Amino acid sequence: MVWTALHAKIHHTIRSRHLFERNQRLLVAVSGGQDSLCLIKVLLDLQPKWGWYLSIAHCDHRWRTDSQANAHHVEKLAKTWGVSFYLETATQPLNSEAAARNWRYQALSAIAQQNNDQYIVTGHTASDRAETLLYNLMRGTGADGLQALTWQRPLIGDILLVRPLLEITRKETEQFCQEFNLPIWEDSTNQDVKYARNRIRQELIPYLQTNFNPKVESALAQTAELLQAEVEYLEQAAEKLREEVIEEGLGSGENRVHFRLNRRVLQTVPLALQRRVMRQILQQILSDAPSFEHIEKLTALILAPNRSQTDPFPGGAIAQVQGDWICWKQS
Repeated sequence: MVWTALHAKIHHTIRSRHLFERNQRLLVAVSGGQDSLCLIKVLLDLQPKWGWYLSIAHCDHRWRTDSQANAHHVEKLAKTWGVSFYLETATQPLNSEAAARNWRYQALSAIAQQNNDQYIVTGHTASDRAETLLYNLMRGTGADGLQALTWQRPLIGDILLVRPLLEITRKETEQFCQEFNLPIWEDSTNQDVKYARNRIRQELIPYLQTNFNPKVESALAQTAELLQAEVEYLEQAAEKLREEVIEEGLGSGENRVHFRLNRRVLQTVPLALQRRVMRQILQQILSDAPSFEHIEKLTALILAPNRSQTDPFPGGAIAQVQGDWICWKQS
């Protein structure tokens, strides 16, 4: 095996960030593109050092006329490498990138559960991290959206999603594939600028590299990395505060309060923590993710006069100030 600087970098990343343990079962998502081929090649090369059991999963979205040929291409590679291969094919139309992503993670989770895999591994890179930061920033988001691509996150049960390439750019994965003559399957949809992410990749990032910072991808990925640690800290602090200020179910009949929040305690903490507590609460109650407006109108009650109340939230509930408490009343 040829040991490259990229092998060393990823080996160090896995070890220093404790991404995987030894002798674990890893399900690697392989599209056939340069990032996923780089990923599986590196993991196969590192396998003797770690004792992993590796298998490959490919998800066919059926978006392209060549998608079946793409799947056969990945299956052939898996056989060449002596790796178990699993194929999942979409049966329903996937009308958006978000729908495709959700289906893909559900499909990968099902395969992992069936085979007792502890990890699902994807080839997201620093370039993806930079693009995600820009994409979410332009749509409007907080720190959570800006650090959206994390090294690890739980998917289902004890299965973790892991992204070992987040310090590697797409240019580096391309060079790696060329060095080892890996047969990249070119996805034509990656060139289609009707998709916002492709416009960021094909037009915005090159513009920023040319006119502002040649290493803008790495700079933005580093920003996401810094934000990730801060978001983790704030989330933990907000969870602790939420437990301190909340009281469940009081009263009965028309006076029934689903829960109430201690305003006096909330008034002593910074606005960032106030908003996070309110967001965590609304995430548990509302069927859809709470909007900025939902969070702000609930947060505003912390300092509002007595008897102030919100207009109805989705589902009809209102929040009302009663002395030292913000009371949540279901309709």
